[in-house]
Amino acid sequence: MKHNPVAVARASYRAYVGKDRAAIEALSADDFHFTSPLDNRIDRATYFARCWPNSATLGGVDFIHIVPDGDLVFVTYEGRSTSGKRFRNSEILTVHDGKIVDVEVYFGWAIPHEAAEGGFVNPERA
Repeated sequence: MKHNPVAVARASYRAYVGKDRAAIEALSADDFHFTSPLDNRIDRATYFARCWPNSATLGGVDFIHIVPDGDLVFVTYEGRSTSGKRFRNSEILTVHDGKIVDVEVYFGWAIPHEAAEGGFVNPERA
């Protein structure tokens, strides 16, 4: 797994869904950073304090796309919360020597989509 960024990425999602903090810590580099629409390149300690608790509400992940490009892995997945809410996100993971050093998260939409097919969500109502 050390030289396979896709295997590292898959293992990280399994750890998150399985609430296995020891596993995710073992996969995260000491210089790990995390960015999302809500977090701007937070460090490892801040990630575990702020984001890790969200693993409690994640019931599962179904991979839609996992695309490697050298040390980068582009992942799109459908997640399920423990309450049954479904959503789709895309993430870019950077993996060096079997450890995740950087994650960029792009929040997706709720499933089913709020807009009818061919339509759109009115931004004044959102």
